[in-house]
Parts: sequence; C-alpha cells; structure tokens
Amino acid sequence: MLVMSPEVDAVFRVLSAREPIFHRPELGTTRSDFEAQTVSDYWEVGASGTVYWRDDIWPVLEARYGDPHQDEWEASDFFARQVGSDCYLLTYVLQQGARITRRATVWRRTEAAWEIVYHQGTIVDPG
Repeated sequence: MLVMSPEVDAVFRVLSAREPIFHRPELGTTRSDFEAQTVSDYWEVGASGTVYWRDDIWPVLEARYGDPHQDEWEASDFFARQVGSDCYLLTYVLQQGARITRRATVWRRTEAAWEIVYHQGTIVDPG
C-alpha cells in the first residue's frame, strides 16, 4: 500500500475536494472561474481517447452550467503524489452509472490558487 507524506496528505485533502474537475459548482460556473482553474495551455484526453483543448471544453461546460441537473457520480480510491516542486498528480476512480473510469489530474499550486495543468480519463473494462 502506498503511503503519503504528511505534506502530500494535506494537499490530497484539498485537491480531492476539487474533483471531479468541472463538476463542482461551488468552485464557480463562469468562464472566468474556468479560466482561473486551468493553465492557459490546459488540455485533456477524454475517456474516448479524444484530445480536448481549453477552448474546446468551455462551450460544453457553459451548456452544462446553463441547464443544471444532478450529476450521478461517485468518486473513490483517491491518491496524490508530488511530481514537481509545485505540481501534484491526483488519481481516482469515477463511477457514472454503469460507466467506470480511472482519472488523473495534474495540479499546480501558485501563490494565488490551484490550477489544473492536465487531465485524463480512461474507461475501465468491465470484464
């Protein structure tokens, strides 16, 4: 079993409360909120394998936030690892109905806030 240092454990608690990314309306639902949460060259690889750039994601989020509904998801099995002086990798499992994905988000701590550098979702084979 992997054990986190006390310093990483403190970061883990902060970051796991921010996941799944863009599904936390309490962190903001405006374009400026989204931009504040992501680095300017943010990108992600969706569970489909498709690459999405920051400018591709905002219209999807804008539609989601414009027609709010209760997302049915459960996040579990969180783990954090420091991967650079101010960068952390947070991994977890996300269950959305019958669909299960493993998620990984790279976060960077700045003086002002936490920013998302990269995110990836990978579908878990049900077999």
